[in-house]
Amino acid sequence: MKITVFNDLDTLYKKAADRFVDLAEKSIQDHDRFVVALSGGSSPKAIFKLLASGEYADKIEWSKVFFFWVDERWVPLNDERSNAKMTFDTLLDHVSVHKDHIFPMYKDEVSAEEFAAEYENQIRNVLGNDGSFDFILLGMGDDGHTASLFPGEKVLWEKEKWVDAYYLKPQEMFRITLTAPIINNAENILIVTFGESKKHALNEVLNGVYNPEQYPMQLIEKRDCVELFTDEKAKG
Repeated sequence: MKITVFNDLDTLYKKAADRFVDLAEKSIQDHDRFVVALSGGSSPKAIFKLLASGEYADKIEWSKVFFFWVDERWVPLNDERSNAKMTFDTLLDHVSVHKDHIFPMYKDEVSAEEFAAEYENQIRNVLGNDGSFDFILLGMGDDGHTASLFPGEKVLWEKEKWVDAYYLKPQEMFRITLTAPIINNAENILIVTFGESKKHALNEVLNGVYNPEQYPMQLIEKRDCVELFTDEKAKG
């Protein structure tokens, strides 16, 4: 895994946007599309705003990009807590993406568990049975979780499903998430995490004893195609 430590966040965001552009160009050149799964949170928000800006938007053939999500709070798409809403507000509403290439991780009038199976089928319809995303963007929480793979939850050990949903008691809400096997099957993964609050968990993930039950980010395999963008406050 390649680790890059940045002195300032503006440079980190720009390099992340550059990586998105480079991978999109290569993927579209190689097989005429770019299939991504995106995370929510503050760091992706800044990256998405850059991608929608005049500096970047014209560099990407948006009609050939397919958008999935890594995880989601089980809330309506107009809810301020929705990862999909944030992505629409900062990126998708500002670039020429085909509407049928956008796959929000939520659906009215079904349960989260029911939609997890449906969402897996949506992924299979686009990627086939190998299920290899061209690019996945991940973050990491202060507790070492990534996607909705939270410490101590049964979903950490899911081996068959690509998508799972469950009730997260500490947050008193359902979450829906890609599982570790399909995340690890991606062609390229970029992890973005920074700040003093991430320092302990990041050190454990990178240097500690393998204990994904406590630090789920350790489930993400440290392959050559996995990159970590962080800052000096988090990396130490």
